[in-house]
Amino acid sequence: MTIGNEDDLEKLKAAGRVVARTLKAMGEALEPGITTRELDELGRRMLEAGGARSAPQLTYGFPGATCISVGPDVAHGIPDDTRVQAGDLINIDVSADLDGVFADTGASFAVPPAHPRVERLCRDGRRALWTGIRAVRPGASLGAPGRDIEAFARRNGYSLVRNLASHGVGASLHEEPKEIPTWADRSERRTITEGLVFTLEPFLSLGADWVEESRDDGWTLAPPGREPTVQYEHTLVATRRGPVVVTLAD
Repeated sequence: MTIGNEDDLEKLKAAGRVVARTLKAMGEALEPGITTRELDELGRRMLEAGGARSAPQLTYGFPGATCISVGPDVAHGIPDDTRVQAGDLINIDVSADLDGVFADTGASFAVPPAHPRVERLCRDGRRALWTGIRAVRPGASLGAPGRDIEAFARRNGYSLVRNLASHGVGASLHEEPKEIPTWADRSERRTITEGLVFTLEPFLSLGADWVEESRDDGWTLAPPGREPTVQYEHTLVATRRGPVVVTLAD
C-alpha cells in the first residue's frame, strides 16, 4: 500500500491503534497459569470491540485470532491449552483488518522471573527494531534497515533469523514489497518510495539464523537448535519527515 492522502493515513492509523492496544492488553495479561487460548480470546474480544477482524483468520484461515508462540517456538504458534509458566519467552503477533485496511504488530515477552540473558535479548530486540526504523526514508534502499539491524546485531553478539522477513502491508496482510530483509542483503536493489507502508520485524537470536516447522500443525516455527529468539514488529509509513509508526498503543 502507498499512502496517497491524509484520509488513507488516518485509516491506517486507526487500524494500527487497534492492533497495538490489543497487543498491549495481551502482554499485560500474561502471567503463569493463563493458557494461550485464554490469551487469544482476550485478543479476539479486543479486536472485535475495535471493529476489526483478525487478519490471519481472514486471509489464511488461521486457527486463532492471534499468533502466540511459547519458546522455543518463535512464530505462528496456534493458541491452545498450553499454560504459561514463569520464565517462558512468549511471542504475540497481532494483525487485523479495519474497514479494508490492514496493520500488523508483534512483540516478545519474558514472563518473570526470566534469565538475565533473555531479559537482555528482549531489550535488544526492541533496540534492533528501532535501529531499522531510523533508517527508513524515501529514496533509501529497502535494504538499508536490514543493514543497520545486522550491524547492531553483530556489535552486540546476536544472530538474525534469515528466513522470516518483513513485508508490505495495508491493502492486504502481505503484499508488495515482499520479503524485505531485516539483515544485510547485498542483492536488495529496491527503493523505499514516499508513502510506502510496510512492516519491520527482525528476529534477533542467541545463535539461530533459521527456523523450521516445529510441530505437525503446518504453522508453528522454531529454531532447530531451540536458541532463544525474539521478534518485535511495527507497521510504518515512509514520509519525507521520517518514518511514521502507526502501531503504537498510545
